[in-house]
Amino acid sequence: MMATGNQQDVFRRVVITGMGALTALGTNVATNWKNILAGKSGVRQIQQFKSDHFPVRIGSEVDLDQIELDDFEETLRPFLTRSVKLGTSAIKEAWRDASLEEVQLNPWRSGLIVGASNFPVIEEDEYSWPTEALRQDHYQDQYLAICREMPQLLAQRDIGMVSTLLAAPYPLKGPCMTIQSACASATQAIGEAYQMIREGKVDLMVVGGADSMLSAVCVTGFTLLSVASFYQGDPTLACRPFDRKRDGLVLGEGSGILILEELEHALGRNARIHAELIGYGSSCDGYRFTDSHPEALGPIRCMRAALKDAGLQPEEIDYINAHGTSTPQNDRVETYGIKQTFGEHAYHIPISSTKSQIGHLLCASGGIELVVTVMALKTGIAPPTINLENPDPDCDLDYIPVHPRQVDIHAAMSNSFGFGGQNGTLIVRQWSS
Repeated sequence: MMATGNQQDVFRRVVITGMGALTALGTNVATNWKNILAGKSGVRQIQQFKSDHFPVRIGSEVDLDQIELDDFEETLRPFLTRSVKLGTSAIKEAWRDASLEEVQLNPWRSGLIVGASNFPVIEEDEYSWPTEALRQDHYQDQYLAICREMPQLLAQRDIGMVSTLLAAPYPLKGPCMTIQSACASATQAIGEAYQMIREGKVDLMVVGGADSMLSAVCVTGFTLLSVASFYQGDPTLACRPFDRKRDGLVLGEGSGILILEELEHALGRNARIHAELIGYGSSCDGYRFTDSHPEALGPIRCMRAALKDAGLQPEEIDYINAHGTSTPQNDRVETYGIKQTFGEHAYHIPISSTKSQIGHLLCASGGIELVVTVMALKTGIAPPTINLENPDPDCDLDYIPVHPRQVDIHAAMSNSFGFGGQNGTLIVRQWSS
């Protein structure tokens, strides 16, 4: 029950009944979790393009040969971007995990919301697109010919196509949306779906994120923004959140998907429940293109909103999966924001950054990080922040360096603080009837 103005609104409870994951560390939740607890890193030299002479040449990359696309009709396959291919693998696992294969869902009360970007499978430079005289009329025929021959070039630029294609093989005819709000995309996608369920608009939602920005164009863009790591040694040591020697984020790709259900809907079909989703906060401080406000105005408001939504006091949070990008600015600001939100309790909360092992999955990061947070909740093991060997004095909280830790976790928080000041926070707790 939550107060709104002078009235009391009774919201329906929302539970997580399925999870799927695909990263450089594994093709499913179990393998990813095992490798995360083992302190492994998925970072290596990028293979999607000839990266040898790029100043930034490392990333956390997925082998697409591991992904089956048999759920898609042949006519749809040309439209599948890398993000869609990554997402379909995690959705398939989450659907099975939730035991939905034989369930007769009401498709109009079931939907999908994911955080994603959409870059084309086919790059323009393969087709000698005109450059100097783009506006001259005699090039029109060349453009028309290319677009007629390869219509997927246009469709692949439509961000809405990600959710449309991911939903296509399933009985999901309710809300279907793609959210693109930078690094907060997947977290906001989960939060918006959570609100729809608890307000009675839908009963079941497939949520999370799927993203890849490891193309030459994207890597170049992040290089020019000076936010990517230029580390030239062992790639697995490059991403070091909260370490004073950190020099930037490491790009990753993959997908993290969850099945959210209204509690009675889940109990009515005897579903296994992983955790209960109880809080969501969202904000935008709009400070700079790549930075949060130095006083963490957006993150603080976001975390406080999630706590209020969950009906919890700060002291009731037992673990935080941090945004933890390994950029000098973000890690300092997030540390400050946690201190302002939790007060003295901030120094007693185990915190870790999954990005130290799988890199920054950008629009998909909040999906996989909520999966990791739920696994920590279920197992009582908080994952490590690997490569944290030289703590930054400005980042003086308990960031669980190097090795995982046994922790009694009843409620946990997952943070996503993105470019442009977009912020999202989710809170989950152990399931109990």
